[in-house]
Amino acid sequence: MSEDLAVLRAEFPAYEMWQEDTPGRIRYVARSRAPGVNPHTLITADVEELREVLRTAPKIGSGSSAFCPTEPNIARMYSYWLREKDHYAADRAAADKILERFPEVANVARANRTFVTRAVHYLAQQGITQFIDAGSGLPARPYVHETARAVTPGSRVVYVDRDPVVLAHSRALLAVDDHVGVVAADIRDPASLLADAALTGVIDSTMPAGVLLASVLHFLTAAEADAAVAIFRERMAPGSYLVISAGTSTGTDPELIRLMQEVYGAAAPVTGRTAAEIGAWFDGLALVPPGLVDVWAWRPDALHRPVSSRARFLAGVGYKAPDPVTWSA
Repeated sequence: MSEDLAVLRAEFPAYEMWQEDTPGRIRYVARSRAPGVNPHTLITADVEELREVLRTAPKIGSGSSAFCPTEPNIARMYSYWLREKDHYAADRAAADKILERFPEVANVARANRTFVTRAVHYLAQQGITQFIDAGSGLPARPYVHETARAVTPGSRVVYVDRDPVVLAHSRALLAVDDHVGVVAADIRDPASLLADAALTGVIDSTMPAGVLLASVLHFLTAAEADAAVAIFRERMAPGSYLVISAGTSTGTDPELIRLMQEVYGAAAPVTGRTAAEIGAWFDGLALVPPGLVDVWAWRPDALHRPVSSRARFLAGVGYKAPDPVTWSA
């Protein structure tokens, strides 16, 4: 079964779907699980056409898999900037509205994604074998578990998000074995999030882990972000690493922040934090060199400094050192 079909099955559970292979031809079939629905059966050789028809079909039932393709979605806009394929016309229109004024935003998004890959690879080299990707977003290759397993086969990852679209795609594409979990949780409640991640059996909360908060904290209010990071720092086991990337108001054009607030609307706040405020998230941790830097400058494979940018993203990795051993006489 193709990845595209797996995603469609997760996204539209009200339809039974399969692929038919005949000599010289492949076609996709979707059939409603409920009677009296129009269209009841769809047949096409183009999986993208199937997606477009299904998204405009009447919704059957309700629940966490429902979504609205006519409203811009943060995760799908980010997918568009990454040149992935999981986005709709409304997402592209909203994303392009930002790119018309600030085309560098797409480059920053891609630089952020490569930072995550470099950070996970670094942590794996330090012996970290379990990861929690909090606010994981839509799957984008290389997946976190792929990067970690390139260093240590069998590494374990729990992907966490609250967006039903993200969860549907993640369950279809990422949950490849019993060492990968997908959890529905909100980073604004990190205590519950960490407990749910541990309940999957994938994560051992008593052992060091890599906690990823990549490109998510600026979608919280300042108070929410500060409180969430504090709990992650407190609850993660000694020997763990905290990976953070976030947009900063330091050096970013204020008009870009205003425009993003306008485009995202009620979906989420867009909070520009200063470099000093972002640095405070690592209080009590040892910052891995080169410290808190522009996202493209964190241990790059090759240094490609932007000629100019009105959009700044900062990135850093903090290490929670084990408690010192006290010897008794």
